[in-house]
Amino acid sequence: MGVLPDYIGTAALGLKLGVVFPGCDLAGMVTQALEKCREDGLLQTGDVACITESVVARAQDNYVTTEGVACEVRKLLGVGEDGRVGVVFPILSRNRFALILKGIAAAVPKGEVVVQLSFPTDEVGNELLPPETMASLGFTPDSLIAREELPLKAFLHPITRVDYLQLYQDIIEETGARATLFLCNDPQKIVSYKPDGVIAADIHTRKKTQKAIQKHFPGCITLEDLCSSGEKRSEWGLLGSNMSAGGRLKLAPREASQFALSVREQVKKRTGREIEVIIYGDGAYKDPTTGIYELADPMPVFGATPGVCGRFREGVKYKYIADSAIAAGKCPAEVAGIIDGLKGKTLCQGGLDTEGTTPRKMEDIIASLADLISGSADAGTPVVLVKGFL
Repeated sequence: MGVLPDYIGTAALGLKLGVVFPGCDLAGMVTQALEKCREDGLLQTGDVACITESVVARAQDNYVTTEGVACEVRKLLGVGEDGRVGVVFPILSRNRFALILKGIAAAVPKGEVVVQLSFPTDEVGNELLPPETMASLGFTPDSLIAREELPLKAFLHPITRVDYLQLYQDIIEETGARATLFLCNDPQKIVSYKPDGVIAADIHTRKKTQKAIQKHFPGCITLEDLCSSGEKRSEWGLLGSNMSAGGRLKLAPREASQFALSVREQVKKRTGREIEVIIYGDGAYKDPTTGIYELADPMPVFGATPGVCGRFREGVKYKYIADSAIAAGKCPAEVAGIIDGLKGKTLCQGGLDTEGTTPRKMEDIIASLADLISGSADAGTPVVLVKGFL
């Protein structure tokens, strides 16, 4: 593994890249950074270069305005300025949804936006209505709760201390539209508010939500449908978008796998090393302290080279093997020999030797590792070199 000693296993190194501007040669910048790694003995064939989706999208200048979102809503839902739009199961996020909601509301400045929220948490675990408070007010998970039935400023996000009910109401009303908010876990309830069009705004459960609504109301789209075509677009639509400066949304990068392939080709040509490349977003993990599932992107990887796609990380439960050998009276050298003998062998996943080693997609694990290294606060290392994993 280059200058890293043999006793080092998997390692992830954050690489500083400098400021990425729209229109810049990002593939060239990444390749140049990896050339430095090769010069220092840190780049080897089989390594994985992970590039955060945010800099790829920025280099592509892949931004849309809230007015652009409003135009998309009017076009796809066929609503006018005085229309009524239903929004079902958005997550509670200033970064991920506040500007999307502003764009939706701007589509109907003389109309109404009806927002249906899930409770006690949103889809990714942000708490909206604490279960003990819900019980004290006489509500159950099957209840339909109007905004007016809840005390004002009573439910602040446990971490950000934001009142999302008030925030979302204010965003809608600032555009001139009327705001109606209610809590209900049955997505079909939105139909009773007689919308002209509905947007299933959840992320991972969007298809299920859309299907349930379309049983009674065919005019339902998802966030994936908005901003998915045209010059400023992503195949993910508004999924994976983030708040940016100047009232703009940064979309997820488009054709990320093609970009990953271009980086791989340049690196091979200029360094002689054959690496894999992934374009990553949020890591797929749950915060044990807050209970928030951090994956607000539709998936951890937006694009990758073929060498990591569709592969699963499988292996031997070494601690079980070691415990079994020790219990059988084996000495340390014998235990080490048994473990070495199992390396590279294909074992039955149902056997005790592999118990607890549930296969997981390699790209998801690598992306989650890279996201922890780069961090949501941006550590200035938008490229992460993962060594010794494949």
